[in-house]
Amino acid sequence: MRKALAVCALTTLAWMHAGPVAGQEPGESFSDALRDGDRGPEMVFIPAGSFEMGCVSGEECYDDELPVHTVTISQAFAVSKYEITFEDYDRFAAPDEVDDEGWGRGRQPVVNVSWNEAKDYVAWLSSQTGQTYRLLTEAEWEYAARAGSITQFTWGSKIGQGNANCGGCATEWDYYQTAPVGSFAPNAFGLHDVHGNVWEWVEDCWNENYEDAPSDGSAWLSGDCSRRILRGGSYDDFHYDLRSAMRFTHAPDERNRSLGFRVARAIDN
Repeated sequence: MRKALAVCALTTLAWMHAGPVAGQEPGESFSDALRDGDRGPEMVFIPAGSFEMGCVSGEECYDDELPVHTVTISQAFAVSKYEITFEDYDRFAAPDEVDDEGWGRGRQPVVNVSWNEAKDYVAWLSSQTGQTYRLLTEAEWEYAARAGSITQFTWGSKIGQGNANCGGCATEWDYYQTAPVGSFAPNAFGLHDVHGNVWEWVEDCWNENYEDAPSDGSAWLSGDCSRRILRGGSYDDFHYDLRSAMRFTHAPDERNRSLGFRVARAIDN
């Protein structure tokens, strides 16, 4: 069983980390204190801004990545620098509750975690820190992953070699298993592994295209909510599944060895 959530009034949270303030630069990182004296996941400041969401590259597009549309995110937020690791998740879950497939724990990204379990984790993290943690919205994920790019990948139009962990990415982990987080260079916002390694759960319900999608970066909570969205691709996917625009979906109780997640945190201005 998971550790019980412990929720305290904010006025009594002497252990609460004050967190970043408006004006921090993209890429600056921090971590919040947990009640037991440990630290939460390392977080990176993401500025407010606008971007074109969807298959802006015009290459290898799927219908569900269209129409391309403008999204404006008016509030800065923070995103975990890495995919949530076993080290992070094991502070919340009972010992060895989640199967690591024999790949190791520690700095390996957590796998075999459902959307429901990811939601439980962010609720626990919020109670532990006194801050508002949550899953990213789909628009926030793409905005943060692109980091200003309009190409298929944050580094350019080709997958290249040694840029990510995927099928055919020319790394020691291709097809076989996850890589320790941070094994590859970060994007312009300071985020690692937005392409490959593990699929990342986001908040939104599934919709078959972007007709009538929110334009403010909020989660799309209408449509088929019996399925939730995943982004980024994994170690055993080919390059076209790692594109910034690529969308995938599973039932919220699905878990397998290529599913993980990243977290967001509200920033007080």
